[in-house]
Amino acid sequence: MTEEQPPAPRNADNWARKVDRLEVGEEQRKFGYNVDGKRVSGPQQGFGRLWDRTFTVDLGTAVTPEALVADWRRRFGTFWPKGGTFHGKITGIDAGDVAPLSGGGVATGILVIYADDTSFTFMTPEGHFINGMITFSGDLQDDGGTFARIRMLIRMADPTFEAMWPMVRAKEGAFWTGTLTNLAAAHGVHDAVVVERTECVDPKRIWKNWTNITQNGAARTVLHAMGTPFRSRSA
Repeated sequence: MTEEQPPAPRNADNWARKVDRLEVGEEQRKFGYNVDGKRVSGPQQGFGRLWDRTFTVDLGTAVTPEALVADWRRRFGTFWPKGGTFHGKITGIDAGDVAPLSGGGVATGILVIYADDTSFTFMTPEGHFINGMITFSGDLQDDGGTFARIRMLIRMADPTFEAMWPMVRAKEGAFWTGTLTNLAAAHGVHDAVVVERTECVDPKRIWKNWTNITQNGAARTVLHAMGTPFRSRSA
């Protein structure tokens, strides 16, 4: 007598399948050298203190949560301020996507672990300056309006990045504030005020993860750039 398998959850299609190592598509490979073959790294794989950061903007009744997130998924990288480039699919964001990106001169990427009509969530790979999860959502207000929200649960990846936290906090804050400002403007809200909240939810560092420094994406980006003339010569 065979044992019955439990039914799949109703939202199973919204989740990425489990993978041991990330794979970058051929068309993105030249941008994905710091992503291809890496494992994903959540907060417990990071080194530094654990931070809960939220950026929120009130869009009123300009757009519904569903319409907002549909557009956000379709044109995600276009809302980024200068200094960051997202190399995702032209068709938009879906669960299971692996997308290279660059920011602050560092090449890295993300895995989309979840996506539905009102939210989508990224996890970071080894070598990213943060280890954790970032959720982008359209949330319905009590009065029928819409909030656009970015929520991050993160640790700095290694001791070097942890020492840079004050600078990273400021630059990341400006980056995501700029993203939400651009997103709001695209939906007709030109006087948007982005509200930021940053809370340390665990002040302890995970010292056993100090070896993450061997995967440091900034160092690997520099080494990759230094090797460019030799790769070009052998091509």
